[in-house]
Amino acid sequence: MVRNTFPGKLFSLIQYPLPHHAISRAVGRLADCSTPWLKNALIRAFIKRFNVDMSQALEPDPTAYATFNAFFTRALKADARPLEAGLLCSTDGTLSQYGKLEDGQLVQAKGHRFSAQTLLGGDPALAEEFSKGSFATVYLSPSNYHRVHMPLTGTLRETIYVPGRIFSVNQATAANVPNLFARNERLVCIFDTQHGPMAMVLVGAMIVAAIETAWAGQVTPLSGTPQRTRFDRPIQLEKGEEMGLFKLGSTVVTCFANPVEFADLTPNSMVQMGQSIGTISDQPSAISHQPSAISH
Repeated sequence: MVRNTFPGKLFSLIQYPLPHHAISRAVGRLADCSTPWLKNALIRAFIKRFNVDMSQALEPDPTAYATFNAFFTRALKADARPLEAGLLCSTDGTLSQYGKLEDGQLVQAKGHRFSAQTLLGGDPALAEEFSKGSFATVYLSPSNYHRVHMPLTGTLRETIYVPGRIFSVNQATAANVPNLFARNERLVCIFDTQHGPMAMVLVGAMIVAAIETAWAGQVTPLSGTPQRTRFDRPIQLEKGEEMGLFKLGSTVVTCFANPVEFADLTPNSMVQMGQSIGTISDQPSAISHQPSAISH
């Protein structure tokens, strides 16, 4: 259910004047504390509050984690998330929106759209690659598994760090803050696949202290200027392979250059990493990817 009620609007409004980054950095320092009694108390309280199933964790003993962040980003057992056929969901969470891009726009929530060009960092040539494609947005609540995996096999072309605010990304905020995912701090990862280009956008959020990738380690927080990185050597990640993680919860917006025939799902369905969310055309995109500057 879209939370555009008065409490939802009020929750969204009070976020505007808050020092988003200062709050998030403070929470991040607490989450990295290794003092045994404190980190164990935080972990036990979290498990109780969110009913976390530790039997799926590679390390099921909560006290074995060095910090709360280590617990929060815990790996799962190899058989916990079997990979299905087709296009995979990249992470556990809520499939908040999905569908075709229309006039270069993605759906954020009822009554709210935002542009792919802004989401991807402002490059019109890059956005054009996805103008006839599809997208899927998955929101990770605090209780979810917080590692992000590849929906398809792909070769990393470039990453784009886009600075911004870090509003909460829950349903209430998505329903009331325009351009939410295109105004928050984010890391855009562009992959080339046999089905055409794919953009995986890891969106920062309130109290998300950092985003990590499998190839570069911790990426955010960075300075307040955009940073675009292209890679001299190929970095290929297989379908289902881990590509990154969030230290505390957030959202992944994935854009595909070619249309996706989505499975019989509805917005706000609960999904898991490895679950098939549909099929995608085998025809590669005919649009070339010429580098161009980020505009902001």
